[in-house]
Parts: sequence; structure tokens; C-alpha cells
Amino acid sequence: MSMRLLPKEPIMLRDTSAQDRVIEQKNLFKRHRKLILAGLAGIAALGMLVIFLARYSGAAISVDRARVSIAVVERGNFVRDIAADGQVVAAVSPTLYANALGTVTLKVHAGDTVSKGQVLVVVDSPDLTAKMSQEEATLVGLRLDWQRATLDADHKLSQLRDAYAQAEVDQKTAQRERDRSRKAYELGSYSELQALRAEDALEKAQFAFQQAKSTFDAQPKQNRFDIDSKKALLDRQQFLVADLKRQVDGLNVRSPVDGQVGQVQVADRASVAKDAPLLTVVDLSALEVEIKVTESLARDLRSGMTADMEGGGHHWQGVVSGVSPEVVAGQVTARLRFGTEKPAGLRQSQRLSVRIFIDRRDNVLMVDRGSFVDQEGGGFAYIVHGNIAERHPVQLGAASIAKVEILEGLSAGDQIVISGTDAFNGAQRVILSH
Repeated sequence: MSMRLLPKEPIMLRDTSAQDRVIEQKNLFKRHRKLILAGLAGIAALGMLVIFLARYSGAAISVDRARVSIAVVERGNFVRDIAADGQVVAAVSPTLYANALGTVTLKVHAGDTVSKGQVLVVVDSPDLTAKMSQEEATLVGLRLDWQRATLDADHKLSQLRDAYAQAEVDQKTAQRERDRSRKAYELGSYSELQALRAEDALEKAQFAFQQAKSTFDAQPKQNRFDIDSKKALLDRQQFLVADLKRQVDGLNVRSPVDGQVGQVQVADRASVAKDAPLLTVVDLSALEVEIKVTESLARDLRSGMTADMEGGGHHWQGVVSGVSPEVVAGQVTARLRFGTEKPAGLRQSQRLSVRIFIDRRDNVLMVDRGSFVDQEGGGFAYIVHGNIAERHPVQLGAASIAKVEILEGLSAGDQIVISGTDAFNGAQRVILSH
């Protein structure tokens, strides 16, 4: 069965006239707007670059402004002082020692309050006690020898005095006998031999008299020598016994001051050697404060300077009593004593805040103290102008805890970098960036 093909109908397309619009011709600015704006931005950037180079020419490095500290130079009253932490120490804190080998008996404990002359420790030393007894016995014997020598000297002198008087009598008797013999010989009653015997007897009596006189005159000197020899031995022994008595009395160790017992270095009933430390007594009425300051600040410290001391909510006035001449690890030790008001309640090794006043000056050009004082010998400072820090020579004067005196190179109102210049590396100009 055949099929008849029907003729196709024509396809109709939609009209596009509704989509058409008139294109207006753009002007020159609109057509090249992006190019013009890019050109203007380049010109502005070039101008800013020229200004930047003109302003910051010579600046070698740039440092963040937050890394440095800036202070303003000003005029005012300049007070030189030194601040330090002090430690309370006892000006008088003797350590007591054992003067002999023995066993100790403690009468006090650490922290006990003691008075001057109170027995703190007793040392039992049998050797020392026995030695003193022996020497005392020797002293008694030497005293008897001296007394015996004195009696013997008096007895000898008495005997020689009698012999001298007897010799004088014998001489006078012989003198009279010779005179009678001579007269009798002249009268013919005596022979010549009898007269010569009388002469001989007189000479013998005269010789005996002279001998007795010489011995009698020399005896007092001999007596003094004998007595003085015995007395010297006696005195020596007395000194020895007195020293031993002192040592025995020293076995009762007494407190030399009024105060408190500090550290006890031996145990009760312990055996100690001679010169062994026993304990320490702290005189709380003679407290001082010890501070350590740097060598540079210690140059201005002098004895007699006034100071303020604070601690535990209390305030005291003090005076510098001494400055050590020795530098240890870059520091110098100084001591301060309290004023007329003696502190109460302080303890050894207690910490105090100390401020020592050196001097005061009015109308001084100064700035806050910083690390620039110690860099390059304090001869340069960086003056801040906007975002530029420029290096200038300066001359610094006296320094205190918070301020430093400016002698030359700066004026009031100048802003300078007081710390953080380590990163500048000595550059002449430095940019301070934000």
C-alpha cells in the first residue's frame, strides 16, 4: 500500500529587531581611562620616591620604632642618688672559741637572749686544770726559796757587820798595843823584838779590818743579786700561773656583749679541740646595712653621706659608715649605720631598700637615663627628627638612678634615643619605621 507524501510547510524565524540598540561613539578619555589612571599612579609613585630619597638620603639602616626608647631633654632639679638592695648585718657579732681541748656543756641555745658576762658554754679540760695545780705548787716552792734567800741575806749581812765591827776593835787594840810597845822600848822596858811584834800585830789587824770592811761593803750587792734571782724565778712562775688561771677561767665561755645567740656550731657534751669555734653572739644594738654597688657608682660614695632605708613598712635615716677599697666582680661593698633612732625588730640578713643621696643641683639640663650612657663612652646620642634618628656628639655630666646631666650637644626639648641603639651599629642616620 503506497503512502502519499504531503508537502512540508515553511519554517518561520523570529524577528531580532527588538534586540538591536544604537552604539554611541566613546570619547578619548573613556576609551583610554585605564591607561591614563595607570600613568597618573606611576607619576605619583615616582614623586613619592623622589621625596623619600631626598628626605632619607644618607640613612644606612632602618629600625622598628617600637624597639627603641625615646626621651625628651628637659631642665629641672637634678638629684644624684644611688639605689641598692641592702642586707642587715651585725656590726658586732663575735665568734667564741674553745681555749683548750675538752668536753663542752652548752648553757644556752640558738636565739636565746644573753647579757654581757653571762656563761654560755663550759669546757671541761682535766689536762689544763691539772697543769695549773702543778704550777701553783711550783709557785709555792719558789716563793719559799725567795723568802729563804731574803732571810739568808739578812743573816749574812749581820754576820759580816759583826766581823767588821770586831776587826775595827782589833785594829784599835793593836794600835794601842803598838803605841805602848814603842814607848816602852824607848824607855828600855821592852826589847826591840817585842816592839817589832807589836808592829806586826797592828799591820795584821789593819789588814783584817780592811778585808772585813770590803766584804761587808760588797755583801749587800751579792745579797741583792741572790734575792733578785729568786724573785725573777718567782715572778716568772706567777705569770705562768696567772696565765693558766686565765685559761681555766676561760673554760667558762662568757658573752662579750648583750645580744642573742646566733649559730651554735657544737653539740652538747661534744669533745672539741683547742681554738674550735663554739657559737656566735649577735649584738642587735649595733646593726648595720651592707650594700653592693657597681664600680662606676661607687666612685662617688663617701663616708658621712646620708641615706634612706626602708623595709617592712618602716623608714629609717642612715649614714654611710665605710666603703670598701676592694672591687670584687665589678662591685664595691659599702656599709651604712643607722642614725640616732635605733631600729627595733630588725633581724640579721633582713633585706632593706637603700637610697643614698650624693648631691642636688637646680636648673640642670638632663634626660632620662638609658643604655646610651654606657655606649661609646657616652659621647654620642641619636636625636630624633620625625622618623629619622641622627647621631650627634654630646658631653654627659653626673648621673643618678633615673637621670643623666647633659653638658653639651643637646638642648631642652630635643628628643633622643636613650636605649635600643645596639641595632644602629654606629650609623650616622637611622630610619625609625613603624
